Amino acid sequence: MRHNWWKIVSVILLLYTFTAGFLTPVPDLGNLHQSIRNLYFHVPMWSAMMTLFSVSVFNAVRYLRTPDPRYDLLSSRYAGTGMLFSLLGLVTGMIWARYSWGEFWSNDPKQLGTAIAILIYLAYGVLRNSITDLDKRGRVSAVYNIFAYCILFPTIFILPRMVQSLHPGGQGVEGNPGLGGDNLDPIMARVFFPAMIGWSLLAVWIATLQVRYSVLHEKVLNHDA
Repeated sequence: MRHNWWKIVSVILLLYTFTAGFLTPVPDLGNLHQSIRNLYFHVPMWSAMMTLFSVSVFNAVRYLRTPDPRYDLLSSRYAGTGMLFSLLGLVTGMIWARYSWGEFWSNDPKQLGTAIAILIYLAYGVLRNSITDLDKRGRVSAVYNIFAYCILFPTIFILPRMVQSLHPGGQGVEGNPGLGGDNLDPIMARVFFPAMIGWSLLAVWIATLQVRYSVLHEKVLNHDA
């Protein structure tokens, strides 16, 4: 039980997020209306994604320093789960855009940058599967992982703030007021920050299950051989 406390925390925080997220009052800001509740789901998906990609690239660096297969396994599984949450973040963002901006996809710089980042990480998976030599696959994948992680910051966090964007922080427009740090409603903050932690813990939980499954699968293959 003491080793699984963080899983219990994740469940509690997510139950709180879903309950309070749909029942607590929200401010009436601009054209967001009730869709502002998506703040508890869309943004935490990106937080979970960055947590997973950060752990992945950390293990990629560890593998380059010490070529232990476990580091490569951790790096690949955390990256794979990170791609899942990046897609969830994109989908929840598109749904929010439909109700806030009138269409699912408006070629907003943030949307385009996110799509580019996802494609780069999808290429990471293709690259791994195309290399059969385990040591070479680990080294090449680790180097590419570091490259992909570095690309995340300009495509998602920097460039969209340098041009006009419907998202907060874009030049020339005020952007979506739901994400402004200074005007985040105190009641929403009580749900938003627990949601960030809860979704991130769930993401790590899923990644650890992926790692355990891969280890068991490898043991079964070795036993059959």
